Amino acid sequence: MSEKSQHTNILLAIAGFTIVVAIVALIGHLALSRDPDVIQGEMEVEEYRVSGKVPGRIVELRVKEGDYVHAGDTLAIIEAPEVRAKMVQAQSAADAAQALSQMAQNGARKEQIQAAAQLVEQAKAGLEIAEKSYKRMKSLYDERVISAQKFDEAEAMYKSAQAQVKTAQSHYEMAVNGARQEERRAAAATAGQARGAVQEVEGYVRETVQTAQMAGEVTDVYPKVGELVGTGTPIMSIAMLDDQWATFNIREDQLKDVKVGQEITVRIPAIDKEVKMKVTSMKDKGSFATWKATKASGQYDQKTFEVKARPSSKIDDIRPGMSVILKK
Repeated sequence: MSEKSQHTNILLAIAGFTIVVAIVALIGHLALSRDPDVIQGEMEVEEYRVSGKVPGRIVELRVKEGDYVHAGDTLAIIEAPEVRAKMVQAQSAADAAQALSQMAQNGARKEQIQAAAQLVEQAKAGLEIAEKSYKRMKSLYDERVISAQKFDEAEAMYKSAQAQVKTAQSHYEMAVNGARQEERRAAAATAGQARGAVQEVEGYVRETVQTAQMAGEVTDVYPKVGELVGTGTPIMSIAMLDDQWATFNIREDQLKDVKVGQEITVRIPAIDKEVKMKVTSMKDKGSFATWKATKASGQYDQKTFEVKARPSSKIDDIRPGMSVILKK
């Protein structure tokens, strides 16, 4: 082999060795290099549910999902004829109580005594109807045809009718016998109680018109027009878009640079922006949360913490549910 060939082989060997070393170094660099940890969170928003105190039927929905409402805006109309009927009853009872109180103050006349007697008859007629209804309901309840709630309502109406008869009878006797000072005070108190009952029913009447308590966006509407809703049944949910925050689930080994009160920089891919947020709270997710076992290497189990951060300033176009990226 010539000297020139040997020299060429040596150069090729050195070049090949150099290339191998370079490749190994590159592989080692790629294997040892570590991308920054990416922690993904989510934007959340405060919501409240709209619901009524009285059962009834939805007759009108003034808003739909996606509408922005202001405090006081009418959202839904509930039809509750029973409440209207109770309003009539309460107002009539209040008028009667007020008349009887006035009669006690002024002294009974013949016409007033007759009116008191008519109230007694009216109360007795109501008691008769309530008694028949109670007996029918009891029979149906004993046969397990109706629920206990319906039976309890009938029983309550029956007892209420009995009390009304006793009250009307006592007012009649007071009109006949003349009122003493104590009786006049009692009549005035009864009138006040009746007025309070009217105010209570007025409150229920107002509940048939549901209004927004705070401004926000309607996110969900649950019932359809014509459907029945019960007491406390949610009608719709409203998100208060001015009260949003990001929530992250972070392992404790990544919490070194995350402190309550600290300002962090995050990226929101949906709007392609980097924004500043302030960490407002941090709490343990509990034993049920995801944790990372490291005991095999003689260390400890790493638990997960829920970290909340609020925007340092208003962010346009931010929406609940958008991803929030925190790089460490």
